Amino acid sequence: MSNDPRIPVLNVIETLSDQYLQGKVKAVKLAMIALLSGGHLLVEDIPGLGKTTLALALSQALGLSFGRIQCTSDLLPSDITGLSIYDRNQNQFSFIEGPIFSNLLLVDEINRAMPKTQSALLEAMEEQRVTVEGKTYPLPEPFMVIATQNPFEQVGTYPLPESQLDRFLITTGIGYPPEAMEKKIIQTGSIREGIRKIKPLLSREDLLRARQAIHTDVQLSEKITEYIYRLVAATREHPMLLTGISTRGAISLAETARSHAFLAGRDHVIPEDVKTLYLPVCAHRLILRPENETLDRKEILLSLLDENPVPLV
Repeated sequence: MSNDPRIPVLNVIETLSDQYLQGKVKAVKLAMIALLSGGHLLVEDIPGLGKTTLALALSQALGLSFGRIQCTSDLLPSDITGLSIYDRNQNQFSFIEGPIFSNLLLVDEINRAMPKTQSALLEAMEEQRVTVEGKTYPLPEPFMVIATQNPFEQVGTYPLPESQLDRFLITTGIGYPPEAMEKKIIQTGSIREGIRKIKPLLSREDLLRARQAIHTDVQLSEKITEYIYRLVAATREHPMLLTGISTRGAISLAETARSHAFLAGRDHVIPEDVKTLYLPVCAHRLILRPENETLDRKEILLSLLDENPVPLV
């Protein structure tokens, strides 16, 4: 085993980006940063660009238990969390675990589930546990949700409220692949079969070791803390925003910046780490004023990056 806890993580990112998810290196890296930071990922894009493929490839490469939920309007909370069934032989109720009891859970088209079902899922994401009929069951460690949704199709959907969107550490898109890569995909067809043959590149122990290294070895200086605070506070004072970034959002930005620094081989966070994660971590947490709802949240954040000088570290 290598003494560098980064090696297994970097192997996952490099292998998936170079061999299976070419042209999607940003999405792969953000997914790994979310996992290292102990958070959840929301992938927003149109169908057919590889959102589900990303989650499947990660599950194979990470060597973790995997569950999948296809959201529909008739999906019940018990379909996610599990339920108690009476066992005649034992003369008692037995709890049957739902798919949420997995290390990595893919929730396809989360905005097609009813609000009550969404709430059950998002509560489990926040609390890292499930309560059924008064009894609490802890979720496995590590635990990560990768949820997908099509932001452009609203028929038959139940958009996530802002308070529930805030449960996701990072949001990202997939985007169209580069021209040469798309032509190759068109010619050779789907890569799903190849993904099923990926061998685990990272164990649970490797992941926990990397998380511990981030927590203990990557430092956040006072200057970087001040920089994060200024970027967050600026959203609270912006005239086009109804509400800005919460303290939880600021903590999320700091934690993901640590993970980004770790992957870069540094023991301290620099401004570029913060700037890289500012949009993926913060854009979905903003609430625009009603008269500004057509504006792009990311453009507002980019303007705030330009207005706030980078500290010298």
